[in-house]
Amino acid sequence: MNDKWKDIFDFTDRVAVVTGGTGVLCGELACTLAELGARVALLDLAPERIERWRERLERSSSKHVVVPCDVLDRSSVEKAAEQVASELGDVDFLINGAGGNHPSATTRDDLSFFDLPEEALRHVFDLNILGTVITCQVFGRRMAQREQGSILNFSSMNAFRPLTRIPAYSAAKAGVSNFTQWLAVHMAQNYSPRIRVNAVAPGFLLTEQNRFLLLDADGQLTPRATTILAHTPAGRFGKPEDVVGPVLWLLSPAAEFVTGVVLPIDGGFQAFGGV
Repeated sequence: MNDKWKDIFDFTDRVAVVTGGTGVLCGELACTLAELGARVALLDLAPERIERWRERLERSSSKHVVVPCDVLDRSSVEKAAEQVASELGDVDFLINGAGGNHPSATTRDDLSFFDLPEEALRHVFDLNILGTVITCQVFGRRMAQREQGSILNFSSMNAFRPLTRIPAYSAAKAGVSNFTQWLAVHMAQNYSPRIRVNAVAPGFLLTEQNRFLLLDADGQLTPRATTILAHTPAGRFGKPEDVVGPVLWLLSPAAEFVTGVVLPIDGGFQAFGGV
């Protein structure tokens, strides 16, 4: 972990729930929060993937739990919330990192938009939108009862500028952005202005999820990846660490007057007009 975060942020004894917590990006966030003193619950449908993060989590002095959870099953989320409350205490932060695309919801030479299967489209919409709404209902209720808390959703640059080939993912993330703004107003007006709801919109990070779109079988950039980098002023793909700082800021007291925003983390992609 970069030591500069220790000088700026202190999350000692705060409780953070991270869905999709064993993934590459959210695992990085969970570990950083633990290293900054937070008690962290990593919720994931595949909790066995925690092995990639176990050593780092155990080196931190903070307590953590790994909780099996299906964000599309309300009873599973309710059960996870009970376990978190029992083992870690009241939740201060909810990070909704569970989400993603599906290869069969992506157009290609042999699969046109008109033939995208309904089950793949439904999977993408449910995972990104419904999975975010359900966790916000379950953990948001607990924040409403305490009249404080911070929710951080994961949108995408696709929500600002829909990308070719991934219609369901682009539309679903646009829904996450809209829901984030709606929920920010709803929680502040109906429960407490001390409950904040924001989102981050990462740009192009090279992950296992999108590797097939960005690299060919030989590990070389695809034409799509070349175009992306040509339109990214920073000149590179993002790394999980690039998302950590903005997330910590949005969760911290430094952003206590910030709610309802969707923050781009894109290396300037949104700002560049192509000429």
